[in-house]
Amino acid sequence: MRRRDLLLGGAGLIGLAGLLEWLPVSSKAGAETFEVVKSEAEWKRALTPEQFSVLRQHATERPFSSALNEEHRRGAFHCAGCDLPVFRSETKFDSGTGWPSFYAPIDGAVATSNDSSFFIRRTEVHCRRCGGHLGHVFDDGPQPTGKRYCMNGAALKFVTDGATVG
Repeated sequence: MRRRDLLLGGAGLIGLAGLLEWLPVSSKAGAETFEVVKSEAEWKRALTPEQFSVLRQHATERPFSSALNEEHRRGAFHCAGCDLPVFRSETKFDSGTGWPSFYAPIDGAVATSNDSSFFIRRTEVHCRRCGGHLGHVFDDGPQPTGKRYCMNGAALKFVTDGATVG
């Protein structure tokens, strides 16, 4: 490698770092207060490692990895962090994306915030009670809402007839 190539590469990295500094960052529901508040250690004890990663660190599970994709019974999908019902089974549909998808949440169950991670603008969906990251909402869903609430199965648990799955 020539010295010139090394210097040009270094200048490019510095320029990229400067650009990244000016990009907006996700709010990640950080400005809100929630009814259910736990320390990081308490969340780690209460959740599986995958649930903690998704709900508390805003990770995304691998597509087609959740058993809830194939859940078609009548019931409700609850936040895995605080057990708040967030989606009804009647609003679930197969989006083909590999994540459980819904066209509408239960009224008042979720809140949203701007997410500009990964250099794209999206709308994050989080549990209104504990702030847990559930997924994102997009404007390409079916009627009657035209919305696609694309949720992480790890952030949800399914409840039907008194039984919990997921």
